[in-house]
Amino acid sequence: MDRGTKEQVVAQLHEKMSNAAIAIIAEYRGLDVETVTGIRAKCRENGVEYKVVKNTLARLAAQGTQVEKIADSFVGPVVLMLGADPVTPAKLVADFAKENEGKLIPRVAVAQGEKLDAKGLEALAKMPSLPELRAMLVGVLAAPASKLARVLAAPGQQLARVIDARREKLAA
Repeated sequence: MDRGTKEQVVAQLHEKMSNAAIAIIAEYRGLDVETVTGIRAKCRENGVEYKVVKNTLARLAAQGTQVEKIADSFVGPVVLMLGADPVTPAKLVADFAKENEGKLIPRVAVAQGEKLDAKGLEALAKMPSLPELRAMLVGVLAAPASKLARVLAAPGQQLARVIDARREKLAA
């Protein structure tokens, strides 16, 4: 790779690192092509960037970003996962690690400026994702309105039952 191409790769990677809410560095060994293709596809579906980059280029790109806190972990065969939502990439890497035990090992991460070790990453993976949190919030906000609607409808329903019972009694 010539110098111009390297500079371009570093600039693109720096921009992606700057915009990411989370960056995860995971060690991979012995993954076959089919598995890696599946992991990449699942990452793409969830809006997660999955990159295998040269460690020296990754260290250069990390300068001036939150990823700089974990740049010393770019050693050996590693993959970099970047995402806008901190929970989704953590869940994905935890799932991949379980499916490919011993072949994909999360090392370290940085989420919104906070450095996380493997245990912290596992705890983050157990949290609900942003869409799940939004659904919970909508449910909490909608619950009082639905209860109010049921309370307001109850007298009308009771009156209808009384009228129906009277109609049946008169018909008999």
